[in-house]
Amino acid sequence: MNKKETISVQGTAVTLLSHQKEDYISLTDMARYKNAETTGLVISHWLSTRYTVDFMGIWEMVNNPLFNVTEFRNIKNESGSNGFVLTSKQWMEKTNGIGIIATPGRYNGGTFAHRDIAFEFASWLSPEFKFYLIKEFQRLKEDEQRRLSLEWNLQRTLSKINYRIHTDAIKEQIVPAIVTKEQAATIYASEADLLNVALFGKTAAQWCDEKPAHKGNIRDAATLE
Repeated sequence: MNKKETISVQGTAVTLLSHQKEDYISLTDMARYKNAETTGLVISHWLSTRYTVDFMGIWEMVNNPLFNVTEFRNIKNESGSNGFVLTSKQWMEKTNGIGIIATPGRYNGGTFAHRDIAFEFASWLSPEFKFYLIKEFQRLKEDEQRRLSLEWNLQRTLSKINYRIHTDAIKEQIVPAIVTKEQAATIYASEADLLNVALFGKTAAQWCDEKPAHKGNIRDAATLE
């Protein structure tokens, strides 16, 4: 599910969209800074410039393996000529572009662009607007990192506490007093994996095999709940 947040840039509410793990920014909201009544025309005027077409083409060729280069070249050849007009819808449909997307909705819908492209649009609108957009965007990202760091530390603390309760319960209720340390370790591991299977549907070893690149263990990746 796409996550949406809002920042304020020089009195203009701008929506940020998390789409396929990338940050997209509402061009529709940004266009209101220039003309609140004709946001579609503002975006189209920007998209119709030769510089924008060149930039969009480079971005797509770097980031989009399915980009229709042939159609892009046709658009590029037409750009800059008298009467040339390009809308975001035409760009998406003709080139199979992913840098600009459209989302439905009366209030939070509109045209969104990857942050790289949105910053270019902001430059075209106003250098001052771009400066404050970047500052607000960076502030939001820093806040997100602080929240994630706090949640991770809290998660680790609760995980350690709960695991100690778990192992103490095994020690008091399951491990016989006569077993060796090596035997006890085997019992601990067996009982821990019993809990892992109950909670996660797999053992710790199975989880590690499925996620070889992940740092930490199965408990680190669990939610606080």
